[in-house]
Amino acid sequence: MPVYKFDDIPSEFVTPKHSTAFGPLISGEQIELGLLRYKAGEGAEEHAHPHEQIFMVLSGRVRMIIAGKTYALGPREVAHMPPNVPHSLAVDEDAEVLSAKGIVGGVGHRI
Repeated sequence: MPVYKFDDIPSEFVTPKHSTAFGPLISGEQIELGLLRYKAGEGAEEHAHPHEQIFMVLSGRVRMIIAGKTYALGPREVAHMPPNVPHSLAVDEDAEVLSAKGIVGGVGHRI
């Protein structure tokens, strides 16, 4: 299907192994896009994966540690995580983000 509406896609916990990310996902052959929501105090513990990832904050405030360096992000700010780079997320204010991740070994966010 070439056109999607996020509101029509069931939400799910997309990386429950290390994150509280919750929202709908659209998966292609090489890339996956998620509209993810986090509540203040939630986030993702430090992890790394073979997927390249780009993470854009739409609303709220988050702190990310990427390769040992801390970054504070707010609306319209973007983080880029190259493959296999350790990163974590702490949510300071309820947040909604777009997260794009490459498909590696047939999976994206559902790692």
